[in-house]
Amino acid sequence: MKTWKKAGLTALAGSLVATSAYAGAMTVSGTANIAYAGNTGSEDSSSAGAFEAGDDGSRWGMTKSISFAGSGEMDNGWTVSLGTTYSDAATSAVNVKIDMGDAGTLDFEGGTSSRGIGKIADMMPTANEDVGDGININGTTASGGLSGAVSGGVEGFHYSKAMDMVEIGIGYAPKGGATAAAGSANGVAGASTIGGFIKIDPMDGLEIGFGTSESASAAGATTTNDHTTVYITYVYGPVTVGYQESEVDKYNSAADDEATRWGVLYAVNDELSISYQDHENDDGSLAVDETATGWSASYTVGSMTFKAHRNSATNVGNSVANESEHTEVGVTFAF
Repeated sequence: MKTWKKAGLTALAGSLVATSAYAGAMTVSGTANIAYAGNTGSEDSSSAGAFEAGDDGSRWGMTKSISFAGSGEMDNGWTVSLGTTYSDAATSAVNVKIDMGDAGTLDFEGGTSSRGIGKIADMMPTANEDVGDGININGTTASGGLSGAVSGGVEGFHYSKAMDMVEIGIGYAPKGGATAAAGSANGVAGASTIGGFIKIDPMDGLEIGFGTSESASAAGATTTNDHTTVYITYVYGPVTVGYQESEVDKYNSAADDEATRWGVLYAVNDELSISYQDHENDDGSLAVDETATGWSASYTVGSMTFKAHRNSATNVGNSVANESEHTEVGVTFAF
């Protein structure tokens, strides 16, 4: 990890609070992942992702990421930080965070759905990847095929506050157009996404959470779908178990999604962990349920982590005979 320091930066030019110059610091970190990946289900014939994991060609590939993180303290004691991640030379996540101490933190996040309810969209324990990783819904995409996921919007604000055994989070993704990128005034404006969550830790090892939100029913639409999720996890020694139910109530449609997931993780020791997950989604307008199972494992030695996972799904997208299978084995180096 490299570190650079530079004095004389000004904080937000007084737009948030009057401040003088301060000293800031920036760090750079990264990862490199070499892996073998294969997709072998009926919906995987034309899939191609970072590892070119189709029926033809090499199934070996590499992914890499570089992350920049910088922070500085303002005169009133608040801390402003910036984080940016580049995955395979493309920006995958960026955020600006203001830590207001006892008043909580406020983020602006881009490129992810991790705000509000999106922070707890999948809380099931895993040693490597979740049960939906690499699952293919239609033969043209490499992942993200499982249904029933809740979302906090693509880009926007998130406020969080921790108080003893309770944590709250509120997310807001401003409305956008059907064809315009975030921050653009073009396009037909749709509905904003707004929602939040609450986590409670009533005893050691036990965590309970609930989240809810409303988001546009389609790009540029002013009507909204309702998203809700509830989960519980419990840690007992080396074992972590979890259970989660999520629902997407779609506007003016019987095709509501009701997804159920559970998982268990066993930490063999500080270096080795293994896990198993199970997923099922019921679409109110279709006759068959989408089901998926997956296991994963990881072993860490210093800055090197060996990973493996195997996911398989049937009736993907709640369509009969849609099957997808994803296997991946690799090693990740952190620097």
